[in-house]
Formats: sequence, structure tokens, C-alpha cells
Amino acid sequence: MKTAALAVFAALALGSQAQAQDMAPNDAQIAKIVVTANQVDIDAGKLARSHADMKDVKAFAQLMIKDHTSVNKSAVDLVKKLKVTPEDSDTSQALQKGGDDNLANLKTLSGHDFDKAYIDHEVAYHEQVLDAMDKTLIPSAKNEELKALLVKVRPAFEAHLEHAKHVQAELGGSGG
Repeated sequence: MKTAALAVFAALALGSQAQAQDMAPNDAQIAKIVVTANQVDIDAGKLARSHADMKDVKAFAQLMIKDHTSVNKSAVDLVKKLKVTPEDSDTSQALQKGGDDNLANLKTLSGHDFDKAYIDHEVAYHEQVLDAMDKTLIPSAKNEELKALLVKVRPAFEAHLEHAKHVQAELGGSGG
């Protein structure tokens, strides 16, 4: 779990470093980062929905699938409207790798260990996504509609974080 989480954190930190170095992601890269970050959480949610033991973990996973699918639909609809082709970046590629690594790790676990690893990752992931949104994605977005979408969905990510922390407390805290 730590390796997967570190890969995700590194990816999101890359975005923050890029901004600090005046190499902020462009709108096409932001679009790809948003879609990738959501898809990573959808994929983890689908695995958790079928593998989790605890009812609250399954419910959280279903919420992640529903909400992140909705955000991705909005993002895809917007980039089509704007005629922007999402563009790969080191950040989006690292996010995908981190998501793949997380899934590989989760597939080796079962029961309480699975539930705990999934929720611990969700807490850390949402903290990092919010940090990246605040420090990189929202400030770097040039297109006002893209920026507005990011601002609009941010409260949902905060709610996800709080919900994940609540489930994490039920599971016995973090152990990342």
C-alpha cells in the first residue's frame, strides 16, 4: 500500500512542483489529470465494492464510483464542448501508475486488511487531490469553464475525505 500511495503522492506533488517552477499544466493536461484521478478512484471503488467486508466500506466504495463517474462525465462533456484533447503529462501517467499499483496491492488483501488498506488509501488520496486542486489545478486552469468545474466539484472531494476519515476511525485509525 505504501508504494502505491507514494506513487500517487509523487504524481500530485509533480503538479505542485511544476507550478512552482512556472511549468504549470495547461488546460489539456489538467483535463487528463482530472479524468485520470477520477478513473483511479472509480477503479479502486469497483474493487472495494466487490471485495470489502464491512458494509460502510462497500457503501463508501459505491459512493466513489457514483460521484467520480459523474465528475468524469462532466469533465469529458466539457472538453468535448471546448474541443480540447486531454493531454498526457508526467502527472497523469504517474497517477495511473499509482492507481494500478494500489489495485495490485489491494488484490493481495482480504477482510479487515483489505478494508483498512482501501480506506487508508482513500483518505490519503483525497487529501493529496485536494492539495493539488488548491495549489496547482485550479490556479493553473486558464479556461474559465474548466476552472469553474474544478471549483464546483471541490466540495464533493472534501466531503469524500471527511466520509473516508469517519470510516477509517471505525476501522481503527490509519496505518498507511
